[in-house]
Amino acid sequence: MKTPVFAVDVGYGNTKYAYRAASHAVVTGIFPSLTPLAPLRTHSGDSESIFGARKVTTITIDRIDYEVGPDVPITAAYGRTGRALGDDYVLSRDYAALLFGAIHFSGVTRIKYLVLGLPVHNTEKYSAALKERFIGEHDFGHGRVVVEKVVVIPQPLGSLVHAADSRGGSFGCHDSHLVIDVGYFTTDWIYTNGFTMDYKRGDGIPCGASQISRYIANLISRDEGEQVDEIERIDRALRQRTPFFFYGKDIDLAPYVARAAPIIAEFVMAVQNRVGPLPDVRSIILSGGGANLFAPAIRRRFARVVIEQIDSPCLANARGFLIIGEAGLAREGRAA
Repeated sequence: MKTPVFAVDVGYGNTKYAYRAASHAVVTGIFPSLTPLAPLRTHSGDSESIFGARKVTTITIDRIDYEVGPDVPITAAYGRTGRALGDDYVLSRDYAALLFGAIHFSGVTRIKYLVLGLPVHNTEKYSAALKERFIGEHDFGHGRVVVEKVVVIPQPLGSLVHAADSRGGSFGCHDSHLVIDVGYFTTDWIYTNGFTMDYKRGDGIPCGASQISRYIANLISRDEGEQVDEIERIDRALRQRTPFFFYGKDIDLAPYVARAAPIIAEFVMAVQNRVGPLPDVRSIILSGGGANLFAPAIRRRFARVVIEQIDSPCLANARGFLIIGEAGLAREGRAA
């Protein structure tokens, strides 16, 4: 199947993708950014016919088989889930496995524009490497896939474009906005006038939902007298606002979030110190999987600025990437 634009936001926490189906409807998908090694043996047969098959697939990168997909296990012995966290994440085999997993689940085999996002502070550093790596023909274990062009943009720009598209004609081309994307491992922001970025006031810091989940895990470990390694389950409980089940008891995480509030406030203050006063900003557009976790501190720190929290914040960047790619393809067609 061919598609003009395929947008992928390979985040540290989740991999999100978006493309336009033949019906012109936007199709989206999301799965954990976990890449455990594929099992050497699998069990199928009657159990799959009764309970249904797990939605996972094996992606082969450099002759190593990884398991990726919505039903990949989020728990493992001693926390070894296959999560990759590091500044050079986009150069890893894990990143490639997640990207090709998104392409596989979509069924796409030829892509004219592959739109990817990078943290603000890494966009210039790794953009060329991503283009060189993913343009061309690929075979990751499921047949040939062709990528004609790769477009790399700062991740928060996707949220800005998605927010503007959701507003329709009410988005002012001369209005200033601060877009804050609270991810799993990093928090990125851009300052824009319309769609023009002020690169001096855009940046990112290595703080996101995972650091708060890790801190909460340490607090629970101390309170329960048992080591807690299941950061993924804590992160999911925080996003879904459900208790954390641990050794037969449901633990309310709200008190632990309150105890983590000074850490969140410290990082929000770091953002404010870098962007400066915002008297001219129409709104702060808040997105990302950790948006709900950081929102109270952002509201307190920027008390006089309207906070616009995006619906389905995890998918906001991917949806915006798709719009950006389609606009770029249209411009290319007009120029030709």
